[in-house]
Amino acid sequence: MDNTLQMVDLKGQYLKIKDEIDAGIAEVLDSSAFINGPAVKAFASELAQWLGVKHVIPCANGTDALQIALMALGLKPGDEVIVPAFTYVASAEVIGLLGLVPVMVDVDPATFNVTAANLESALSPRSRAVIPVHLFGQSCDMEPILAFAEKHNLYVVEDNAQAIGARYTFSDGRVKRTGTMGHIGCTSFFPSKNLGCYGDGGALCTDDDALAEKLRMIANHGQKVKYHHSVIGCNSRLDTIQAAVLRVKLRHLEEYCSARAAAAEVYSGLLGAFDPDGKFFDLPARLHASTHVYHQYTLKVRGGRRDALKEHLASLGIPSMVYYPLPLQEQEAFRSIARAASELKASKECAYSVLSLPMHTELTREMQERVADAVKSFFTGLQQ
Repeated sequence: MDNTLQMVDLKGQYLKIKDEIDAGIAEVLDSSAFINGPAVKAFASELAQWLGVKHVIPCANGTDALQIALMALGLKPGDEVIVPAFTYVASAEVIGLLGLVPVMVDVDPATFNVTAANLESALSPRSRAVIPVHLFGQSCDMEPILAFAEKHNLYVVEDNAQAIGARYTFSDGRVKRTGTMGHIGCTSFFPSKNLGCYGDGGALCTDDDALAEKLRMIANHGQKVKYHHSVIGCNSRLDTIQAAVLRVKLRHLEEYCSARAAAAEVYSGLLGAFDPDGKFFDLPARLHASTHVYHQYTLKVRGGRRDALKEHLASLGIPSMVYYPLPLQEQEAFRSIARAASELKASKECAYSVLSLPMHTELTREMQERVADAVKSFFTGLQQ
């Protein structure tokens, strides 16, 4: 067995499903239906059933999904869209790209997710939509966010690129998958995602028939009938080969989510026993109402020692990643177009303290013990 540590082991995962993947790709090659082939339609139907929504609209990538979603809402230049300051750039990038105003709000320092309480400070007469990002694999606390949006007549576009498979339980007992609670859900199938293809890919989902029709048109040059363009759109398609890959991996997604959750339990057990009081680092926090699919297993390192720990791990051949080293309010691209709703202290704190450890479906306990031992050796050395 190869015990080389990687942040994500895509090859190991592929080898376990190689026959299924190869057969799916071969079927596409044999048919030569490379654009909008049968596998694309089949995948859209299967994903809709799996998510429990009426419509899934595949597209070229997750960033396109976010852009198409905002285009479908009929927002006008100068309208404001509320977005967390601690997230990947795509969530805010598409806002600026469309001439809208990103209004950045702080996140909960424990879960890394935006909260309804933080949204209040962002409201203005120009507020039109909010993008809750389900960061690192668990849901935002959606019930109060949805209530806030309804009260203030805001659209909700869920960024579900990192949490597909997570479930959120409402106070009345209803359970919904992330990405299916707002007006539109957006996801990415980038290879490292929990449901990833072997290139780029993305999708939107909604229960709204009218929105679904508009999303489909926008993703297809604004046309419902070929060569008849009803709205200004773009060209954003999921390749048929990637759809064939995703059809296979969707059948395994539940086991992938379970494997990541089991790996997270091992990490938390090993690291929590070493630092039960959180003197050196905070383990990933869990929202009571959400399951967690651990797209990332992210520590918050105390005492300004994050970078030193990262260097220590690298010296032992252990990869780690910083997601994300700069909060959006400090990114040059947003300085002239964004508005900050507060001082965004928690977002800055997260950006300067987070460190993600290797997390994927092929992790063995031996690998995780090696990672945990390396983390522990760093902090033990500080005490000597």
